Amino acid sequence: MPFVDFLECSRCQQTFDSQELYSLCSECHSPLLVRYDLELIKQKDLKGKLYTRKPDMWRYFEVLPVNHQDDIVTLGEGYTPLLPLNCLGQSREIKNLYVKDESLNPTGSFKARGLSAAVSMARCLGVQKLAIPTAGNAGGALAAYGAKAGLAVFVFMPDDAPKANVLEVRMTGASCELVSGTIADAAKIVAERKESEGWFDVSTLKEPYRIEGKKTMGYELAEQFCWELPDVVVYPTGGGTGLIGMWKAFAEMEKLGWIGAMRPRMVAVQSENCAPIVSAFEQKKNSAEEWEAPSTFASGIRVPKAIGDFLILDALRESSGLALSVSEEEIYQSICEVGASEGVFLAPEGAACWAAIKKMRMQGWIGADEKVVFFNTGSGLKYVDSIQSFEKVMQ
Repeated sequence: MPFVDFLECSRCQQTFDSQELYSLCSECHSPLLVRYDLELIKQKDLKGKLYTRKPDMWRYFEVLPVNHQDDIVTLGEGYTPLLPLNCLGQSREIKNLYVKDESLNPTGSFKARGLSAAVSMARCLGVQKLAIPTAGNAGGALAAYGAKAGLAVFVFMPDDAPKANVLEVRMTGASCELVSGTIADAAKIVAERKESEGWFDVSTLKEPYRIEGKKTMGYELAEQFCWELPDVVVYPTGGGTGLIGMWKAFAEMEKLGWIGAMRPRMVAVQSENCAPIVSAFEQKKNSAEEWEAPSTFASGIRVPKAIGDFLILDALRESSGLALSVSEEEIYQSICEVGASEGVFLAPEGAACWAAIKKMRMQGWIGADEKVVFFNTGSGLKYVDSIQSFEKVMQ
């Protein structure tokens, strides 16, 4: 039984038929969000059935957009470990510090969640060709799930993207075109060619379903903490789909009666060399200006302009949260520190979160007794060439 009610514009609240293929809102060109019949789901006792289900993101099937189990395109994504970081926590006097380690997903990053949901729905709705601009990991994930689904995939990424991402795309049968510039330049190519080539654009928040896969991080966080959310969630933010998705998940869970009204303070972390959300937050703006000449070896957060910027900023302010940036040197030092202390080889984006936590703890924004979770969104192994290049610059 399908539980999706409709699609809703995140800005103007215009509604759309969930059984039709949509990109952005036709009225105001803002992202669309999936809305469910949560009262009906509440009657199904989904929460009580979770212990019988597989440890992957599709255990939350009723609050995901696919209508039938047979339509799911999966490689086993989700239900990643929530690891206590006792040594790091003691070093900064944080008693309850955790990392949600997304590097154990298929394709080595959290992008697997969103692309599993997006590819599943694209195939259901008759799409044959998928295209994506990417900083790297999303392209690898789309290539893998597209191959699993039997769909043609076209990936465009900056020519300085990590080599592992380029090879991953090619080894899973997709077309990979390297572009001079940033993900924004790659996005322009997809936008210019998609109609003539017959591609469906699965860019961040330019279709409704990647966010649905990403929101399962919020469901897992609640379940792994026995339905009590942490005090602080720290998240590396480029396009911001994961942060927006978790905020959506928390609202859904409250309506389902799984959690109460308490919310974590949400923290968006960016590099000092590409910090449009931080700038907008500090200036109390409702949207962000495009960042000029972005440059960071944390390629996943090198996003000069996020289409969902207003949704990110809303979540930060509604949660009494924060946006802050860290330096490239702080990111590198955090990779080394977490690896040596806890044995976790963070992606640069995840390391940026630890660098931010140290700042917030020093400033007293995070208390010693608070439960703090940061997200490692990918495997450091996929960034070996980027890290080595940064080390050479430092020498």
